[in-house]
Amino acid sequence: MSLIFTKSDLGSNGRKALHEEVASQPLTAAGAPIILLVEDDKEALAYLNKELKTCYTILRASSDAEARDILAQNEVHLVLTEIQTLLIDGISLCTHIKTTSRYSHIPVVFLAQQQPLEVKIQGLNSGADAYIEKPFTVEFLQAQMQNVLHNRQIVKNYFANARRSDIVSTSGPAIMDGFIDRLYNVIYDHISDMDLTVNELARLMHMSRPTLYRKVKQHTDLTPNEMINLSKLKKAAELLAEKKYTVTQVASMVGYTVQSNFSRDFHKHYGIRPSMYIVGAQKQQDVAS
Repeated sequence: MSLIFTKSDLGSNGRKALHEEVASQPLTAAGAPIILLVEDDKEALAYLNKELKTCYTILRASSDAEARDILAQNEVHLVLTEIQTLLIDGISLCTHIKTTSRYSHIPVVFLAQQQPLEVKIQGLNSGADAYIEKPFTVEFLQAQMQNVLHNRQIVKNYFANARRSDIVSTSGPAIMDGFIDRLYNVIYDHISDMDLTVNELARLMHMSRPTLYRKVKQHTDLTPNEMINLSKLKKAAELLAEKKYTVTQVASMVGYTVQSNFSRDFHKHYGIRPSMYIVGAQKQQDVAS
């Protein structure tokens, strides 16, 4: 086991090779999950890059300002950041990620030297998904990262593929206040609206945008924007399966103004183009009859 990692002993430990490689399933067909490392110590940054690059695609930043630039230009699956250094305000970065709809689905894992309890609480309250205190082993870090990514993918896959009735009946505390049911009703009532944004959804749900984000995240581990998009694609699949409408008609019925964008998103989610989905639905009906 390769031990890690305090800045005082990084040099010696950094030369140790991993004896065990933690396997990680890629989140996209394009390859391994993309990890953004935010670390202002060049030696530590190089070491983490060396040890993690066998499992992940690594992007590196030495300040939170640089990290924001990288986020704006790349699809990132997880952010691994120092919580507090001279050049990095990890809490501010995490807050930025979790309150920006484009990034709010991205898990954030904090790395830190021993900190006062109030700093740890502040970090977790900013929306961090995990907090790892130094020293730690690379194996432990990889296991934490893998668990965060894997658990999020399990929940996301469930809400992406389960029937609406199944989600409402099994969403635990959500059923207490009917939140999930109300959320789906509002989305489906406005499914054809081209301007169904997160802000509009919050208005229709009679709550602030931060409250909507928090409740959706709490119950589904998805962002409101992901819920809107997934609901549109689910409805599209239902309509296509009816074989009453063309792809262009279905795209319009679920709020897409550009059919090519609809076909791209549908293919990305279901792994098949809308036109072929109709053919598949017809074949299933023929077999059943």
